[in-house]
Amino acid sequence: MGIISLASGSSCWRGLDYYKNKKVIKLNKINEVEYESVVKGTENYNIHLDIEHPRKSICDCPLANGKRIICKHIVATYFAALPRKAKEFEEEQERLQEEHEKEQKEEYGKAIKCLNKMSKEELIQELIQVFDYGPEWIYNDFVKRNLY
Repeated sequence: MGIISLASGSSCWRGLDYYKNKKVIKLNKINEVEYESVVKGTENYNIHLDIEHPRKSICDCPLANGKRIICKHIVATYFAALPRKAKEFEEEQERLQEEHEKEQKEEYGKAIKCLNKMSKEELIQELIQVFDYGPEWIYNDFVKRNLY
């Protein structure tokens, strides 16, 4: 398991933001897999990054201090130490977003095709099902749009 796979999505994105905004104010390479840094957050936090053993990475921020949590400061240090990993992370996220949007567009097309085949009565019955079993916001939004 690597740093990115062990960190939460929020920590990855916030860490990338910290890296891009140059909040890693000090970075020292200890050896090929370990780094120490200072990252500017609410205060300056001290980080020990161990790429080979990510759970041995340490940050003295309130979230990670004394815990085996990969926080945004550790992620920012990782990206500062290995900038190509930041680029790879961004490219992968963009690819996943494009893939998701393509799938959504295909599903929308299938739904429209299906709806166009239905009679008015079938459409009304399906809409009633949505109101009965779907999330409340669907019904509330529909009523607001059509009553006012």
